[in-house]
Amino acid sequence: MPSIHFINTDKTVEVPEESNILRMSLRHEGGLPNRCGGGICGTCVCKPESGVENLDKVKVQEKRKLGEEWLEKGYRLGCQTFVNEGDVAISWDDEVTKQVKRRKPDKIKREVTAR
Repeated sequence: MPSIHFINTDKTVEVPEESNILRMSLRHEGGLPNRCGGGICGTCVCKPESGVENLDKVKVQEKRKLGEEWLEKGYRLGCQTFVNEGDVAISWDDEVTKQVKRRKPDKIKREVTAR
């Protein structure tokens, strides 16, 4: 069973595979800041410090809210991120959260496929 270590609160919890980071923080009092839970506000922005390979792929909503700048630095949205098979450690920073919350979402161009 994988675990999530919430570095800021020094809390580690075992979670089922395919668990959402924000939901597990709420359920086990991990302390990850949150507000909307839908990838819109950016309050739950966090940085995987270890176990990045144990997370699912970046979602469209994360690409919109975080943009390439924050994604390249390794940040994710806890509400959009799921833990796969292994352990993960995450942290968050109030200053980063403030910047991400102020950021306007990018418009993602949809790919048109010919039929």
